[in-house]
Amino acid sequence: MKKHALLPALTALALLIGSAGTAHAQIIPPYGPGQIGYQGAVLCEELTLRQEPNASSKAVKTIKYGDFLGVFQVVDGWAECYFSDDVNGGPEGWVNADYIVVDPDWYKTDEQTPVYAWNETTALRVALLDKDVTLPILKDEGDWLIVSLRGATGWIHKTAADKS
Repeated sequence: MKKHALLPALTALALLIGSAGTAHAQIIPPYGPGQIGYQGAVLCEELTLRQEPNASSKAVKTIKYGDFLGVFQVVDGWAECYFSDDVNGGPEGWVNADYIVVDPDWYKTDEQTPVYAWNETTALRVALLDKDVTLPILKDEGDWLIVSLRGATGWIHKTAADKS
């Protein structure tokens, strides 16, 4: 599983997203199982890769928001994984599974897109995404998508025409 080759290799499906006017975006489907495991993405600012599945275990590496991991398995709230910036491999260990998302769909903007604090277009706007921003989708809630925003979550509204 190559970090930089993963997203471009995925097939994109077009989906219109509603906001003030009509925003366009791509929903990129999950990668699925690879040769070793599933793709995971870090959801918090920093996450510690540890030797054993417990918080007091020796730290192997600090991983940053948005970094990709290869996830072998999730056991008792800990994900056994490897981290690599290149094809030669990288450190293996365990991370707290509450701070990663495993095999998500991805949301990629085609133009500026507002993100709301909750599932109403009258809610506080917590972000305005620029074109070509890609975020993991945490949940599809009918008319709304919940996305990860650097350790927080936000809501993106879908247009009625695209609901299926």
